[in-house]
Amino acid sequence: MLDVAVQTEPEWDDGADWDMLAEAAVRIAIEHSPHAGWLNRALCVEVTVRLTDDDEVRQLNAQYRGKDKPTNVLSFPMVQPDLLETLANTDDGEAILGDIVLARDVCVREAAEREISVADHATHLIVHGTFHLLGYDHQGEAEAEAMEALETRALASIGLADPYNRD
Repeated sequence: MLDVAVQTEPEWDDGADWDMLAEAAVRIAIEHSPHAGWLNRALCVEVTVRLTDDDEVRQLNAQYRGKDKPTNVLSFPMVQPDLLETLANTDDGEAILGDIVLARDVCVREAAEREISVADHATHLIVHGTFHLLGYDHQGEAEAEAMEALETRALASIGLADPYNRD
C-alpha cells in the first residue's frame, strides 16, 4: 500500500492535479525499483511531497547541504539504505520513506529551458527524489548512470521522454 501526502503552497495552484501526479510519480519509481513488492503488501509505505517556493528550498538546502541557493528537488530519507531490505520481510505496519521537496520557480525555469510542461518536469523530479529515498545516489559516474537509467525507464513507462536527452 502506498500513501503519498502532498503539501502544496499557493504558487503551485496552476490547475494541475498535484495529488494524483505525485502519487503516480512515487508509485512508478517504486515499481521500477527492487522494492516493487512493497506495493502489494499490507505494509503502508509513506512519502510526503512538498511543493513550495524557492525561498523555503534555499533555506533547507543551506541548512542540510551547506548550499545557500535554491535547487529543484531535495530528498530527506527516513530509512537508512541498508535497512530498506528489511522492509521486504514486513507484512504490515508503516514505513515512512521520507520527504521530497520541490521549488516552484526553479521547476518552472527548468521546464521552460527543456520546453516541457511544469507537470512533466515535476513528475521527473518526484521520481528522482523517490529514487533517493530508495537509497540511490548520483555521486559517482556509475551511480549516476544507474540512477538515470532507472528514471528514464520509469518515465518512459508513463509516456514521458528521457530527461537526460539520450535518444
